[in-house]
Amino acid sequence: MGAMPKAHQSDREPELSTVWLRAFLEVARHGSFTVAARGLGWTQSAVSRQVAALEAALGGGPLFDRLPRGVRLTEAGRVLVPYAETVTEALHGAGRELAALREVAGGRLRFGAFPTADAALVPHALAAFRARHPRVRLSREEGLTPRLLERLAAGHLDLAVVSTTPGAPLESYDLHHLLDESLYVAVPASHPLARSGPVRLGRLADADWISGSPRPEGTLLDAAVRQGFRPRVAHVVGEWTAKQGYVAAGLGVALVPALAAESVRPDVVLLPVLDEGAPARAVYAATARGRTPAPAAEAFVAALREAAGKIPAQ
Repeated sequence: MGAMPKAHQSDREPELSTVWLRAFLEVARHGSFTVAARGLGWTQSAVSRQVAALEAALGGGPLFDRLPRGVRLTEAGRVLVPYAETVTEALHGAGRELAALREVAGGRLRFGAFPTADAALVPHALAAFRARHPRVRLSREEGLTPRLLERLAAGHLDLAVVSTTPGAPLESYDLHHLLDESLYVAVPASHPLARSGPVRLGRLADADWISGSPRPEGTLLDAAVRQGFRPRVAHVVGEWTAKQGYVAAGLGVALVPALAAESVRPDVVLLPVLDEGAPARAVYAATARGRTPAPAAEAFVAALREAAGKIPAQ
């Protein structure tokens, strides 16, 4: 194949300064270099230099006919006006949108949260955030921590409310600590321990347990393993409201994180768990490391921290 022909100078896009376009539009609107200079706060010679530079970049033809009093657009000038207006308006629009992002007066926020965070923490934070920043477009996902982190890493979420779920690679993310959750054990209101106050899980070693997994590892029931026994999981139930129903019916007891404690039904009693080990789990707002968070994400982290301070999770 033969060599491709070189592009002629006229085929290339001209490199134009927005300052030149601004000066050109101002002169075109007023029909005068003097009036344009006054409006721009420049000298007349400065305006003339910007227009001359624009004419040179576009091939050297005049954009204005100089008259005894003022100037008039040439045919080339008339052709350029709508293009110059489009460019300058686009830049003004970009500036307005960027300013809205900085002021959290626009833009979007895509976030996710694990289910129990949606019981109280996220709704309280979301209500406060929307009251302060009503023009931010919000989208929410619910999922378990590992899945939310995958979505965050892939760029589908700006922020995720996650917990220290065993096996989740939290070290790969920027973590904003929200709270450390204590644990409760849910028993039916008729249970012998219902009025005993805080308990050690060992007192329930022989109980049937309701859990989201048949194995304690990687779940809240790790706390029981720390206290020296493997709980007998009688029913595997994933959703917290359903777990309460099983507990209320006397089919077993269940561990409940503090974030879900506000939504307990009246025929279920929550007993604080005495555990000298680490807290059940820490809760974080996670953002992708190496990716600058949107101002809306930073504002939502602040709302989450405020909401976390009102939850009795310590």
